[in-house]
Amino acid sequence: MRVLAAMSGGVDSAVAAARAVAAGHDVVGVHLALARDPQAVRESSRGCCSLEDSADARRVCDHLGIPFYVWDFSDRFTEDVIDDFIASYEAGETPNPCLRCNEKIKFTALLERGVALGFDAVATGHYARLTQPVDGGDGYLRRAIDPEKDQSYVLGVLGAEEISRCMFPVGDTRKPQIRAEAAALGFSVASKPDSYDICFIPDGNTQAFLGRHIGLRPGLIVDQDGNALREHRGIHEFTIGQRKGLDLRNPAADGRPRYVTDIDAATATVTVGPRERLAVRVIHADRLKFLHPAMAGEFDCDVQVRAHGGLVSCRAVVEDDAMTLYLHEPLSGVARGQAAVLYLPDAAGDIVLGSGTICGTEHSW
Repeated sequence: MRVLAAMSGGVDSAVAAARAVAAGHDVVGVHLALARDPQAVRESSRGCCSLEDSADARRVCDHLGIPFYVWDFSDRFTEDVIDDFIASYEAGETPNPCLRCNEKIKFTALLERGVALGFDAVATGHYARLTQPVDGGDGYLRRAIDPEKDQSYVLGVLGAEEISRCMFPVGDTRKPQIRAEAAALGFSVASKPDSYDICFIPDGNTQAFLGRHIGLRPGLIVDQDGNALREHRGIHEFTIGQRKGLDLRNPAADGRPRYVTDIDAATATVTVGPRERLAVRVIHADRLKFLHPAMAGEFDCDVQVRAHGGLVSCRAVVEDDAMTLYLHEPLSGVARGQAAVLYLPDAAGDIVLGSGTICGTEHSW
């Protein structure tokens, strides 16, 4: 099989490529250049997709004796990830740019070019697994063996076609063993720290980045009764569930902390209230992705709304490209723009049914 190994420059993708080579596949390594200006991405162990990472990826491919290429996806990254990130905050949402990058760039765009060039599959260092195909069908996406590193949530936004052409060689191994394997192979990235933060915001100041691109749009912070508390500079400075940085000079009458409970983009109004007002019982989602035939009509499932969040059981109702989730217990701090990823509610609870982008919620109070 001709396999395109997505080389991020980290230890996981290095071992994934090595395992694909060891399995006898015809492997070619590719690193994605995502920034028009290479200095616009973080140059340290906490970033990703940097010049440093490209050099690390090249060294791994040289070590494995496989071809290595750098593909420029900077235009698509700007349009599908950066512009989407800015527009989402401008609309009062809380997006996950890494999730969108996986969906639009690291799989869809990469697969489109790879398939056009005759490759059969893409191998990545993501921590996830695929079930064994049944009766000639495709396998289903499932959680990794290592629960601390599981990335099935951020992969749940992919479509069935993308999943059918994916390989996740490291999903059946825990991270310490992956590092040990990389060291045994002689990879210099064996002890390289994992990447964090948003790669296209080099200084890590998300509010300043959004302020430069969105501009200031003053509005009011109000309490749950609509009483004005102070002016703010723009809704992009707030997220649902936020407590710090509200700069509310007058404490609540009951003395309890206040949190952002709602963001109205149309009026630039930010509402704050007590913690219990963050609880939601109903989630509405659109932009559905179907990965399992059980995601149809009405069905019981588990839902996860954050990359490292817990599961909550619910009743799902799917109609065309819209979905409503009736939660069996409330979730706190659910924001528009996040992904709701559904899992089969069995004992393992690790097979992904599909996902939707949260577009609305209903509170439990």
